Formats: sequence, structure tokens, C-alpha cells
Amino acid sequence: MSHLPLIVGFGGINPAGRSSFHHAYRRLILDKLDAKSQQETLLGLATLTGLASFKDGTYMTQAGESCSVEDLLENIKEQLLASTLIRKIEPETFDTEQVMFNKPATISESAGKYFEFSLRKRQLPTVIPANWTLTENAGQTVNIRIEGNLDVIFPDSKKAQVKAAGQLPSGFKPGKLYQSRNHPRNLQMTIFAASDALNASGIPFEEIMNHIAPDQLAVYASNSIGQLDDFGFGGLTKYPALGKRTSSKQMPLGYAQMPADFVNAYILGNVGTTGGALGACATFLYNLRSGVQDIRSGKRKVVLVGGSDAPVTPEVIEGFRAMGALAEDKDLLALDNITTLSDEDYRKACRPFGNNCGFTIGESSQFILLMSDDLALEMGAEIYGAVPEVFVNADGHKKSISAPGIGNYITLGKAASLVKTMLGEQSLRKRSFVQAHGTSTPQNRVTESHVINEIATAFQIDAWPVAAIKCYLGHSQGTAGGDQLTTSLGTWQYGYIPGIATTSEIASDVHQSHLRFSQSHIEVGTEGMDSVILNSKGFGGNNASAPIIAPHVTHKLLASKHGSEKMASWQDKRSGVLEAAMAYDQHAIRGEAKPIYRYDHNVLEGYDLEISSTSIKLPGYSHSISLEMDNPFDDFSIFDK
Repeated sequence: MSHLPLIVGFGGINPAGRSSFHHAYRRLILDKLDAKSQQETLLGLATLTGLASFKDGTYMTQAGESCSVEDLLENIKEQLLASTLIRKIEPETFDTEQVMFNKPATISESAGKYFEFSLRKRQLPTVIPANWTLTENAGQTVNIRIEGNLDVIFPDSKKAQVKAAGQLPSGFKPGKLYQSRNHPRNLQMTIFAASDALNASGIPFEEIMNHIAPDQLAVYASNSIGQLDDFGFGGLTKYPALGKRTSSKQMPLGYAQMPADFVNAYILGNVGTTGGALGACATFLYNLRSGVQDIRSGKRKVVLVGGSDAPVTPEVIEGFRAMGALAEDKDLLALDNITTLSDEDYRKACRPFGNNCGFTIGESSQFILLMSDDLALEMGAEIYGAVPEVFVNADGHKKSISAPGIGNYITLGKAASLVKTMLGEQSLRKRSFVQAHGTSTPQNRVTESHVINEIATAFQIDAWPVAAIKCYLGHSQGTAGGDQLTTSLGTWQYGYIPGIATTSEIASDVHQSHLRFSQSHIEVGTEGMDSVILNSKGFGGNNASAPIIAPHVTHKLLASKHGSEKMASWQDKRSGVLEAAMAYDQHAIRGEAKPIYRYDHNVLEGYDLEISSTSIKLPGYSHSISLEMDNPFDDFSIFDK
């Protein structure tokens, strides 16, 4: 019997805010929301960023003064909006006016060995060594000559050439919400995001585990480039050159699979399957594929899939800039024929499918909880949609490792074909849309639009709606597919496909004969779209496309398989689950919800296990792990049974 993987919970954090209950999506279409939804999302952002708090039944300003919700939001709304989405990199992230780099001394041997160089006066040491000769220049620099054979590198600084990024909401510090113990920012985000997804399901995870064996759970999560801030690989590689001590945590906490490891060790206590696939920008969808295959095969009943990327660091930005991939300030100036960049100009740095000059880096952590259809109905889980398959194909032979190839035509074509097979030709043609990779590079706008347009032409789709949410959030690298997924779910709650708002007009070289690009939000209704196809194109030839089936269609699929009696029973149980989920949402809006973090909790050793030839029993779990194995190669067997 086939098992349909259902989305029963989702959550996370990105530049638009908290993902659960569609809050991040709401930020994108804020002007289309009813007053209550607007208010809830703004209040959630206010407590998230520290501009407000909730105490003794009332909201308090940052100064600690009690006030009405209306007065509070009237005073801080514009500040909240300016503190989200893509914007100029904030000093708390790093100082774009003074990015550190090492300046080597110049060696001359005209009169014996000596070094000559210049420094700013503020960079001079407090005590000037005896073998230094200083000559002041006009302004704030000093010429320095050092006699002797010295091997010296001096710190200097320069202005960043890229100053825009999709940053988490200003003032949000995930490490302050639990004992973060010098965790890299990426892993702090992981703890928040995975907790958000689990709590938003409305079902205590202990209750889920009472229904399954411990090894029927899996966690697949990672990122594309590891933890590259000073607490991870970033500090590991640069600290020795700066004369700083390497810590015992920088090496292990830098690994790209660490988001899964942290969830296993500090949130779930998972003893089932785990893994972290890497596929550049397609990384999230690679992990989603592992989860979908596990549930479809019946090997797992529950899978937590996630991604977490925090690449807004000077080193990562400089690396992508050197590749010519990012939107540099000078190129933005030239693009708009202006002399200075305002805050509003930085917010429009990412322009998918428009006249653009490079992508804008972003940070994000997103998790979704998948469950098999039979278990979801049994537990009364809320059903946000279904993921029937994820298609992955490489590009074949390439001239340049970063150049696009043919793999994405295959993945998108297969995804469209599956939607057609499952839901019918008219559903694909009239009631589906695409979440494009949409990076905002001149190359991507041509190549991806050609891919989508060719598939639309082949399947006789006249005007396939195309969304590109990186215009709001930036490119979170391996987690970009998670941003696309959690944002797309909002369309079935509020009825809008977010417009490509930062693109004033579609570029002339974009293929669009069978596509619909819109700068404004497209109103389709909560049941107007039956499916969305998520699309990812990554460096190195990593392509993935994933069809997501709408909740109202998923309900019909489940009824056809399980019957009306089971669906009615599910509806009865679902009401209690929804009540618990909404209670969590209100706690989170008020800033009262805390991440799940269980350090040194229920740690088991081999002596604690009950082991037989047929099973392993773990204390605290209702079901044992079976050791009885079918022979998958029975037709090869040479032994008598």
C-alpha cells in the first residue's frame, strides 16, 4: 500500500519573521490581510524584535510603559516594516564601512632589511617599539619603517562592496532564548525553527512517539556551506592567522549536517534515521526527497525535514562577490542611473526576472513535519498539503561548474507530469503555479525562464503564474527551498500568490510566452490553486523540483483512499489539535513561547537497553525496535529456510 507524505507542521525564521501559522507569508502580503491578521503578525514581530513585550495581560513598549495594542502598533509599525525583509546590512551583523582584512608589510632591501607601510593613527600600538620610525602624513595616516627581518601582517579595513542582505528581523537574537553556549548563529536559528515547527503541529511529540517505534522517525536537515561565523568554520580557519586561540567547538560545530545533529541530540532525542544532504541551492529539496521516499516506502512514519543557513558574513559575501554573483553597490547605482543608494534602494536590490545585476544573500532556517497519511488521520493532525515526490537531476557534462545545464528541464518536466497524472490535465493547466528559484542574476532570469516556459509550452499551459519570493527574502542558499515551501502554503490560507514586487518590469530577454509574471499579488482564492511546483537550480548542476498538493485537494485524495468514516473520525480529533496549535501561536505572538532545548536530558547508554535477538527495547518508549528482517535478496538465497 502506498503512503502519501503529508505536511502536518511547519515553522522557522527568515527575514519576514516567524514562519509558523503563515506569519512570514503574511508579512509579504500585509496590505491584503484583514485587520486581525495584520495586527497579530505585527505584534509577533514586535515581541520577536524586542520592540514590545507582554506582561500581566497587557503589551508594554520597549521603555516598559503599558499601552493599548492600537497605540503600540501605530507608533512602531513603520519601524517594524523597516526592520524586516531585504535591507542594508545592519552594524549588529557587521560594519560595512570597516570590513577587516590583513594588510601585508612591504619588504625593501635597499639599505638592509626593513618594512615600509602606512597605518591609520588609531591602529598604532600604545607603545611604539624602538625599531619603528614614524613619519606623519596629512590626515589620519602614518608612514612606518621597521628595521630588521620581521614577518608582520597588520590589520586594516575597507568598505564593503555589497551592502544589502536579507537579514532576520532587527533585534531578534535566537541565542538569547536558550542556553546557546557559543553555538554558531546557524545552529541557534535551527533550535528556534525546529521548535517552532514541532510546537505548531499542535501534537506533543511524546504523543507522536507513543504511536510509532523509535526507528520509525527520521530527521533530514543540513545547509549548503556549513556554519561560517566565528563560532564555526569561519573562526576555525581565520583565528590562527589573527593570533586567536582555536576552540574545541569550532571544528565540530562547523559541519553542514549539524542542524540535523542538533535536532537529534537536543530536541527530539532521535534514535531513528538521520542525514544531511548537500546540493548547493537545492539542499532543502534534497533533504525533502529523503523524507518523502522514507514515508512513501513505509520505512518511516514521521520525518522532520529542515535547512538552516546563516551566510551573511563578510567572508561569504566577498566570496560570492568575487564570483560576480552578487548585486554590488556600484552595479545597483549604474542599473538605476543614480549617484547614491538610499535605504529604499537597498530594499530593491533583488529583482528576479527584471533588469538586475546579481543576487542578494539572505539567512533563514525552515523546518517541516511530514507524517504518513494513515498516522496523520489516526492522530487528528492538521494537514497543510502533501508532497508526493521530489525530482532531482544533474546537468550532465559542463564547461563551467557554476554554469546552468539541462537537469532542470528534466526535474520540472517530471514534476509537471506527476501533477497532470495525479490531478488531471486541467488542474495542471489552470490551477497550478511555480515557485521559481528566481535569484536575480542576469543569467538566471534567462535560463530559468526558458526552463519554465518550455515546460509550460510542452504541457500546453497558457499563462503559468510564476512567483519569486527571493525579491523579499534574499537567497538563503541551501534553505531557499524551505522559504519557497513555507511561503507557498500561505496561498491556500489567504488566497494570494505574492507578486515580484521589486521588479519594475520584466527584462526583455526573459522567456514568457506561456508564463505570467506579476509585480502585484495575484488573487487566486484559497482553493483556486491545486498545486505548486517548487524549483531549485544550484551551483555545480544540482537541480530539484517538488510538486506540493493543496490541502483541499489532499483531503479529497485521502477520502478516496480511507473513506468517509475515517475522515469524519479525523475531523473530530483534529479540533483538539487545532486548539492546541492556536494556543501555541498566541503564546508566540506574545513572546512567551520558548524553544525546545534539552541539554543532558534522558541520555541513554548501552546498559539501559533490553536487547534480544528479535528486538531492542529503550526505556521511556512505548514500542520496541524490531530486529526481525525480511531478506530483500530472497531470490539470491543459497541457504535452506
